[in-house]
Amino acid sequence: MIPTLLGATLLIFAVTQLFDPISRAALYITNPQQFTPEATNEIIARYGLNDPAYMQFSRWFSEVLKGNLGFSRSGRAPVVEAILSKIPATVELVMYCSPFIVLIGIFLGVKSAVHRDKPIDHITRGVSIMGSSLPSFWLGIVLLSVFYVGFHVCPPGRLGGTADLYVMSDAFTRYTGINTIDALLNGKIWIFLDAIEHLILPVVVLSTIQIAYIVRVMRSSMLEALNKGYITMARAKGLPQKAVINKHARKNALIPTITLSGILIAGMLNGVIITETVFGFNGVGRWSANAALSMDIAAVLGFALFAGIVFVTANLLVDILYAYVDPRIRLA
Repeated sequence: MIPTLLGATLLIFAVTQLFDPISRAALYITNPQQFTPEATNEIIARYGLNDPAYMQFSRWFSEVLKGNLGFSRSGRAPVVEAILSKIPATVELVMYCSPFIVLIGIFLGVKSAVHRDKPIDHITRGVSIMGSSLPSFWLGIVLLSVFYVGFHVCPPGRLGGTADLYVMSDAFTRYTGINTIDALLNGKIWIFLDAIEHLILPVVVLSTIQIAYIVRVMRSSMLEALNKGYITMARAKGLPQKAVINKHARKNALIPTITLSGILIAGMLNGVIITETVFGFNGVGRWSANAALSMDIAAVLGFALFAGIVFVTANLLVDILYAYVDPRIRLA
């Protein structure tokens, strides 16, 4: 992880060299009062933004290790604080999507492979192709039109008006920033139910699209595993079909699916921009998009560093899961 993260920081820093010193000064600003010509010139002189690149990198990296990534004008807070304030909304979405995506995707992929070229296989493949082809913004708008506009249920946003006011009051204690968890910790079931109602449609949109990828990869891996010699040998020994599928074939077919699942979940943690925008979720993806549109350099580069950390961590967890699923990897 450490060499990979170092490489990511070097790449991000290399991008900063494309900007002039005045723009790079935003990476060292800690409060909005420093967005003045005088303060900017002082920062340029203090951090040597006209010095050779290797000297600038040393100073910038030391600031990164201290947690100083600059000030986000779009977030109206230091970049680290802005990310920490936005990430709970995205984490809440991913937290409820991930079990559906992984478990349903694996289940349907296995069923499709075991019943190859049968009706269930054709239906599963058709649904997965359709799911991966649907634009998330289109599906989100259709669902909002049907359920929110038509039946007045599952509204956009994270909470309803009354619940939002209560959450923002002193009577409610914020523990994690995740509404459903904080509601339970505060003993407010009505807020929990309100948050769940707001989560239903975005979870359905994300799950529908992402499950399709898991199904296709799992089906392909299962078909390959079912054609292996050890499966033929297991069947020749008279093992029950259920044991052959679940104990031998499925477990060995999980490796590519675990890899894809890690990538998909890491990608969602880095922000599902379109879904967050359509459903009014003020998450890290929506914030990063607004930062890019407003040329908030410190925020964009801080988000890039955050995304790198998320993906590297996801890869580490995937490697650990490899060893759990396949003992051969652990023994090697």
